[in-house]
Amino acid sequence: MKTVRSDWANTLLVCKKCSKKIGGGFGPKGKTGLAKALRAELDVAKGRKGSLGIIEVKCLGVCPKGAVTVVNGAAPGEWLLVREGLPMAAVAAELGLGAAPDKGIARD
Repeated sequence: MKTVRSDWANTLLVCKKCSKKIGGGFGPKGKTGLAKALRAELDVAKGRKGSLGIIEVKCLGVCPKGAVTVVNGAAPGEWLLVREGLPMAAVAAELGLGAAPDKGIARD
C-alpha cells in the first residue's frame, strides 16, 4: 500500500447538497458557498499543499433548513449546523480556527 503526504493540520467536511439548497448563502453578497467562503476567510489553498483541508462531500444526511452541515475532523463527534449569512470569522472561531465563537451556529 502506498501513502501520500499532505500538509493538512485538520480537515473540514462541508455538505455540498446543503450549500446548493441555500444557493450559496455566504460571503459579502451572500452568493458564495460555505467551503469557498471559508477558504477565502482562512486564506487556505486547495489541495494537499494547503494547511487545512476543506472538502465538499455529497450529503451528510442531516439536511437542515437554511443551514449547512459541517464536520470538523478534530471533533468528529460534534457536527455543526451553520446558518446562512453568518460572518465567516464567527464560523472559523466556532470551528476552533479563529478568535471567539458566535451564537449563530447550532451543535447537533
